Amino acid sequence: MSIEVQHVNKRFGDFVAVDNVSLQFNEGELTALLGPSGSGKTTLLRIIAGLEQPDSGTIRFHGQDVTDQHVSSRGVGFVFQHYALFKHMTVFDNVAYGLTVRPRATRPSKQEIRRRVMHLLEMVQLHWTADRMPSQLSGGQRQRIALARALAVEPRVLLLDEPFGALDAKVRAELRAWLRRLHDEIHVTSLFVTHDQEEALEVSDRVVVMNKGRVEQDGDPQTLYDQPANPFVYDFLGNVNLFRARIRDGYADIGSLRLRTPEYAGQKDSPAIAYIRPHDIEVFNVPADGALPARIERVAVVGPRVRLELRTEASDEVVHAELSKRHYLALTLQQGGSAWIRPVNARVFLDDEAVAA
Repeated sequence: MSIEVQHVNKRFGDFVAVDNVSLQFNEGELTALLGPSGSGKTTLLRIIAGLEQPDSGTIRFHGQDVTDQHVSSRGVGFVFQHYALFKHMTVFDNVAYGLTVRPRATRPSKQEIRRRVMHLLEMVQLHWTADRMPSQLSGGQRQRIALARALAVEPRVLLLDEPFGALDAKVRAELRAWLRRLHDEIHVTSLFVTHDQEEALEVSDRVVVMNKGRVEQDGDPQTLYDQPANPFVYDFLGNVNLFRARIRDGYADIGSLRLRTPEYAGQKDSPAIAYIRPHDIEVFNVPADGALPARIERVAVVGPRVRLELRTEASDEVVHAELSKRHYLALTLQQGGSAWIRPVNARVFLDDEAVAA
């Protein structure tokens, strides 16, 4: 089931939640709506579900206009962040609920309902919880039951609003991998909302980055990470160092460093900002060509990775670098000692604020 969003707008008073958004979601695709709080991602999801009505614009499911259809008629499965399970019902009855409340003409038989519910519980690996109450389950188990309940009605579209937001980091990581495997099995067109960059990049086929009600960039995870469209996307997708630079005739000068920027060949002397990720900074224990001298102010060992906080001698800027623990030990670096740093990959954007000033 494909989904088409055409010029959708939504305001709450003076607040613009969704600002002229147009998107096409392909059949069988798992898409992440990613952005900070207030970016409009949940509002857009609720409009697609039919839980909110747009001020203007159109929602189409497989070419059919569903903008004015009630949520119950859209064939949507919705999974909420806080599960929304019925506390007074068993796990079995929770999953079966959407089937048991159907009109008699479309309601499956009791035997068919039982077969379908037990199949779903086996699919989410929780068949042994059928007679338990939600309060007897862990947070991760309750979230899987909520997903099974959404799938029980055989939805045309599956929508998930921060599905792992209420869980701890370890359980979130486990459920991310589980959701990806489940989607590969059922192939239901799915959209999920998250503000977790790692979650979006790891799980989805496609990521839509939103900010202030608008789409900043839309594409596959690798493209978004390697080729951010603008400073917001670069800054939002992972840690990044910012360096003040001047662009002159196709080069960006950062202190004594010079980076090629052919896209700005016509700029004579313009302020810019270079974006460089911590893992794209080489660290040396001796002077190297094109490397800046720096002092190591902090060392943090995080499992197999080491994060360094350095301060450059020339510009007194703080730089974050990341390298493998093995490489760090081979360099014999120490907190408080000297090092030399050199970017191996950078993206330079004109500093529009400085130009405007």
